[in-house]
Amino acid sequence: MKTLIKNVKIVNEGKIVEGDILIENDLISKIGSNISEEADQIIEGEGKYLLPGVIDDQVHFRDPGLTHKGDIETESRAAIAGGITSFIDQPNTVPNAVTQELLADKYEIGSQKAYANYGFMMGGTNDNLEEVLKTNPRNVPGIKLFLGSSTGNMLVDNPETLENIFSNTKMLIAVHCEDEATIKANTQQYLDEYGEDIPVKFHHLIRSEEACYKSSSKAIELAKKTGARLHVFHLSTAKEMELFRNDIPLKDKKITAEVCVHHLTFTNDDYDTKGGLIKWNPAVKTQKDKDALWEALLDDRIDVIATDHAPHTWEEKQNVYTKCPSGAPLVQHSLVVMLENYINGKISLEKIVEKMSHNPAILFRVEKRGFVREGYKADLVLVDLNENWTVAKENILYKCGWSPLEGMNFHSKVTHTFVNGNLVYDNGKINEQKFGERLLFEVQD
Repeated sequence: MKTLIKNVKIVNEGKIVEGDILIENDLISKIGSNISEEADQIIEGEGKYLLPGVIDDQVHFRDPGLTHKGDIETESRAAIAGGITSFIDQPNTVPNAVTQELLADKYEIGSQKAYANYGFMMGGTNDNLEEVLKTNPRNVPGIKLFLGSSTGNMLVDNPETLENIFSNTKMLIAVHCEDEATIKANTQQYLDEYGEDIPVKFHHLIRSEEACYKSSSKAIELAKKTGARLHVFHLSTAKEMELFRNDIPLKDKKITAEVCVHHLTFTNDDYDTKGGLIKWNPAVKTQKDKDALWEALLDDRIDVIATDHAPHTWEEKQNVYTKCPSGAPLVQHSLVVMLENYINGKISLEKIVEKMSHNPAILFRVEKRGFVREGYKADLVLVDLNENWTVAKENILYKCGWSPLEGMNFHSKVTHTFVNGNLVYDNGKINEQKFGERLLFEVQD
């Protein structure tokens, strides 16, 4: 099967170049200024931009055990509509993916249900070191540790266990950093004042800057002590930005940082209108924090943009504060949110591609993906930057059926998505055949 994409602006490795791309089977076989080969399908890309497919390094697709909220099939379908061609799913499912057998079960589900390429993190607990150390770095992206309890009961708070995991694995360790004792004390203070129905606007004061900084600084200290590869998920505060560096290339960094789309989009001022719909852990914080995250993203202290896609049902999100779960769905909209920031002059297209495609591939050492290069897997996205539309119930693909961005207007659209050389999304139409593959990772000594 040959596909030829003509006259498109290719955004790749810090440059935008007009040209053609020839896809043969699952690979990019040729990139050139005027390719005239015969092809089974020709896509006219004039006026459009072609990007490497987005690699989202943090999603919760809810399979197995929580599939009333979302599942690998529904959420990966939404992902390809949003230009995400590969995802890394987290282990706090039911049951938690904390043994090799349970992890293998998730991979089996992925092989049957994924529209996009998939990787699943191995989960660490206070007592599964032996299982963690059996993880194969060739076909598993890393180890996930919750250093503050979030959704699920995977809190790792035993200092000895932590040191053991950090000291004994060469795999990337990804962490959720919030200090549990600080959050508990803060929660109690608001419970005493308001009871169960705490106004959601206090969420960022309960899951506070102090809670985040205390935990992330401790994790970084441990990584420096042990030499572990540490990736800090979903950073949310200005204060934490001092913990990261930008004076060496990403491939040489042992401590890396991620920011999520929602922390770049919302602030605590939005709780008044959005309420529990924008309740995340870590919390959306102040304008000052948001500004600092943007600054760190643009100067390369922050390496990756992700979603932390975490669907809950509409009914669950209407509960009082203490019973309203944290998290929201984002994979269908993360790329267009960032493209809107480009249109508004906040970030370049090249930087968006770097943070959403190139850098996750470098950081996780994803094999042959994340770049527009000959011989690489043809995971590609075409976008039109002159297309107005509004997020509304009828165009939301998440199983939960809602989005915190509902009512928001965008000026760009994903028009085509390719996964492993297959056109899986074409101007609103999804190819119902599943072409997702298990992600592989380069192992270094």
